[in-house]
Amino acid sequence: MNLSASLPLLVLALTIEAAFGYPQRFYAAIGHPVTWIGKLIGRLDRGLNRESASSAQRKAMGLLALGLLLAVVISLSALIQRLCLSFGLLGLIPLALIASTLMAQRSLYEHVADVAEGLEQDGLEGGRRAVSMIVGRNPQTLDEAGVSRAAIESLAENFSDGIVAPAFWLGAGGLPGIVAYKAINTADSMIGHRTPRHLAFGWASARLDDLVNLPASRLTALLLVVSAALDRNADAAGAWRALRRDAGKHRSPNAGWPEAAMAGALGLRLAGPRVYGETRVEDHWMGDGRAGANAADIRRALTLYKLSCGLLWALAALLAAVALL
Repeated sequence: MNLSASLPLLVLALTIEAAFGYPQRFYAAIGHPVTWIGKLIGRLDRGLNRESASSAQRKAMGLLALGLLLAVVISLSALIQRLCLSFGLLGLIPLALIASTLMAQRSLYEHVADVAEGLEQDGLEGGRRAVSMIVGRNPQTLDEAGVSRAAIESLAENFSDGIVAPAFWLGAGGLPGIVAYKAINTADSMIGHRTPRHLAFGWASARLDDLVNLPASRLTALLLVVSAALDRNADAAGAWRALRRDAGKHRSPNAGWPEAAMAGALGLRLAGPRVYGETRVEDHWMGDGRAGANAADIRRALTLYKLSCGLLWALAALLAAVALL
């Protein structure tokens, strides 16, 4: 698929997902494409990741698992794309419907807004319940500021991983591009951990996920800086300053970019030391503002997020128009 088709496809998919999301009744009836990918990853993990194998063997088996995963999902998605495009331009509509399921503009907004609402209506316990749905850290260790920062950090990072990166790869590679990206991202979330079982086996998935997220994390940060310039309650200069100073200090090669931009735009400090399960992670702070975030700051972050989603759509539409000339 060339850019004159993939970019209009991206615009359609972004529009559909923003308007409708992924209806809960569909999830209840048939699951979700990411859960289907996850089942395949689980089978590969159980079949190829043998605890009796050496570290080198497990790393090789992890590379094989990743290759098999990508071969399956790319082949199937390329076949679906070919079938849809056999109907000409009308085929972009079913393709866009399928691709829209692999982005999460609407659901991300709703989940983060739930945290603000939980804090506003039910206090700290309400915020903890809501934030436990979107972050892996232990919510019982979080005070109101910690809950608020966790929600804002999740919003920034997932804007990159869950929206901008899928959009980038859809525009660059059509349906196989976005499906391959989601397979890599899902593999990283399932087996890319530094645990005894997955340290070697998930090495390839974790490294490839870092690579494929690199362009989107930088684009996400720029979208947030521009959005801050359009929002009178945000600080574009602060976002740019924090981005340049702090993004590279994050333990992730990608997460620091959107988190630093969001922190600077809102005048907050994000990331920093935090607890996942029983493990305390010592990380650098992103931004140099106040650490005492609250529900109002979550609302401000959501405003920046909506502006950034609008800018992403406008950018995709502009590129699609140029590609069609």
